[in-house]
This record gives sequence, C-alpha cells and structure tokens, in this order.
Amino acid sequence: MSGIVELVYFATAVTFILGLKRMSHPTTARSGIHWAGIAMAVATVATLFHPEIQGRYILMLLAVAIGGGVAYLGARKVEMTDMPQMIAIYNGMGGGAAAAIAAVELIRVAENPMLAETHGAMALWLGVLGALIGCVAFSGSVVAWAKLDGRMQKSFNFKNQQWVNLAIIAVAVLFGIIIATTTPGPFTLIVFFALALAFGAMMALPIGGADMPVIISLFNAFTGLAVAMEGFVLDNAAMIIAGTVVGSAGTLLTQLMAKAMNRKLSSVLFKQFGGAPSGEKTEVEGSMRPTDPSDGGIQMAYADKVIIVPGYGMAVAQAQHKIWEMVELLTERGVDVKFAIHPVAGRMPGHMNVLLAEAGVPYDMIYDLEEINNEFEMADVTLVIGANDVVNPVAKSDPDSPLYGMPILNADQSKNVLVIKRGQGSGFSGVENHLFYLDHTRMVYGDGQKVVGEMIASIKTL
Repeated sequence: MSGIVELVYFATAVTFILGLKRMSHPTTARSGIHWAGIAMAVATVATLFHPEIQGRYILMLLAVAIGGGVAYLGARKVEMTDMPQMIAIYNGMGGGAAAAIAAVELIRVAENPMLAETHGAMALWLGVLGALIGCVAFSGSVVAWAKLDGRMQKSFNFKNQQWVNLAIIAVAVLFGIIIATTTPGPFTLIVFFALALAFGAMMALPIGGADMPVIISLFNAFTGLAVAMEGFVLDNAAMIIAGTVVGSAGTLLTQLMAKAMNRKLSSVLFKQFGGAPSGEKTEVEGSMRPTDPSDGGIQMAYADKVIIVPGYGMAVAQAQHKIWEMVELLTERGVDVKFAIHPVAGRMPGHMNVLLAEAGVPYDMIYDLEEINNEFEMADVTLVIGANDVVNPVAKSDPDSPLYGMPILNADQSKNVLVIKRGQGSGFSGVENHLFYLDHTRMVYGDGQKVVGEMIASIKTL
C-alpha cells in the first residue's frame, strides 16, 4: 500500500506542477487552479491510506472538514478589494501548519530521544529550520493581513529596531541549535517557537504599504520552503515536491516584484519606504486642475487612442465593471483602448489582472509595463483610476525621492491625462505624485464607480 500511495503522490506532484505552469498565462490560469486543486485533493485522499496513519481518520476528516469549510465560506464571501489580505492570511496558515507539524515531531523527539535516530540528524536539523521559517511566515503574514485590512498602521518603526530584530533571530537560532543537538525540554521548545513567532511579526512591522506585494511574495516563499523541509522530516514526497515548487515560485516572484520597484530585498526588509517620517508632503510646484466627469468622457470619446491605468482605488470603488462598459462604448466609436498594468499595481501581484478579468476585459487588451510603455507618447488620453505611485514621474527625475529608479508607467508622456481620485491625498507609500500637477493633467474627483458612470452618460449623449 505504501508503494501505491507514493505513486499517487508522484502523479499528483506532476499534476500540481503542470497546473502551476498553466497559471502563468491568463487564458489558462483558471484551469491551472483547477488542476492544482484536484491534485491536492487526490494527495489528501491518498494520505488516508498511508500505512502510518494508524486509524486516526476521525481527527483527519474533522480537520479537513473544518479547514475546508472555513476556507470555502471565506473565499465565497470575500470582496475583491479584500483579496490581498485573504491571500496573506491563507499563506500564513500554510506556514503555521508547517510549524505545527515541526512542533509535534520535536515534542515526540523530546519525549522519546530514540526517535532522533529514526528521523536522522539531517531530518532533525531540517525540522528545526522548517519550524523557524514556518513560524516567521505565519506571524509575518498575520501582520501583513492586519496592515492590508486596516487593523494596523502601514509601518511601525522605533529606534534600534533592526538590532532588536537581529537579537531575537540570533537567540532563536541558538535555541534551534540546542534543540537539534540535545534532548530539548518543554522550556527550550516554548522559547524557540515564541522567539520565531516574534521575529516574524517584528520583520513585517516596519514594512510600508508600497512594499507589501514584495513581502507577501517573500512569506509565500517561506511557507513553501517550510513545507518542503517538514516533508523531509515526515518522508512525505508530496510535501517535499509541493513545498519546493511553491517556495521556488515565491522566491522568483519576490525577485520580480523587487525588480519592478527597483528595490533590493534587503532595502525592503531593513529600510523604511515612503514619505518623510514627519508625514509632511513633498514640495510640489503648481496646483491640481479639476475637471468634470462629463468633460473627461467627451475628451476620450473624440480621442484616437486611450490608455487606462488601473490601481487599488479602482478595486476600492469596485469600478472595473463600469470601466469595461465605458471601454465598450469607446471601441464602438473607433477609439483604440488598451489597459496598462504595472507589476506592483494593487496590493498583491496580479491584483489588477484579476479585477479586469472579473469584469470581462479581454486578455489581449491588457498589457504589462514593458509591452506598453513606449505607446504612452502616442496616446491622446491616459485615464488613471486609483493608481498613484506606479505613475509618479519623480521616479525618473528626483534622486532624493524614495521612488527614484522604480520603473513606472509613462503616463506623463501622453498628450492628456485624466486622473480619477477620491481626494487630494498622497499614495499608499506617502509620496506626493507630481503627475497630478502637470499642465496637461486634469483631476476628476469622486468615487470611481460614480465618476465613470457619469463619463458613460456623457459619451452616450454624443
């Protein structure tokens, strides 16, 4: 029976990898998610037949029912604006589960030292390291969720914070070495896990809002790595392969996100990102020029080329459906309309793509930064709805700005710019946007969905 289970694990691992591959393109992403989900379901069922289960079916089925039920209900009810925090907390649960597995195994070793020889020295070291990484991913993801959900301030800094963090992780590693090389007592285990959890929270506390996509990806990589390590401890091929794939994908995505912001990962983790600590706005020459939604709609209706740049504000206003309705009207009038997506637009990677797909926007109308940036200078109108930092021209012109060097969408190069914004505040990073003060930029204030609705009404009158 063990051989059959391992064979099923291998088949599900291959299916999981193929599903992940299909997630790399919008047209196949949905089926890729289904493939990966089915693979995990089959692997879970196969685990019930593993010889080492020893009749613990009631507890396993109860855990699956509770966890699956909570996840299903939560996913059904979550708003698209809350998707980033849901991803963060679900990712944290994976790291927490890996840490819990490690805790159980380490407690078993503490109670019966002979099991250390059964596991092997390498497996024991991997178990301790997996426990450390899993705890960091869990508590860090909880903090990320709290920030994204508005339950905690965007960043929390105090004097010598990094030295405190270094001391916490150093002591945690010391206790980990003690656990891996001796027979640990309850106190040692408790202190180790407490320090690991504390470090994860402290690691995420100073992270500003603009860096949140990067840190979520990083914790995702941590979770995969922790699961893979605990797979070695349990000699479970499915956990090893799935964890390795998730960890690798998360690491690659973290690198891509950091590159998209022109930020080193060390800067994300150890330096504050955003406006001045005092909270004062950057000095900007000129003033914002407001316009009416109807005027903006007419301007786009008579344009030859329009580029739309969506951001988190569109998600908050749930304006994606109205945007697509307006785009349909514009294309009927012969206007060439395209969507420009920055890699870190929104609160998580791919956030804007998901929103536009939900509204029915065809994939061939959605372009990444590298694909469309050269087209802005040919655009008659660029409509920015809810985006801020990803179109801020100071990233190209002001070496003193925290955004300097970050690749941005060249909205400022278009002939006219319309910006739909609820108010006059700065972006999530706290950096004032100089795009709003350019001579060819007009601000359209108000709720995104309502403003676009008025634009639609003005286009229909033409």
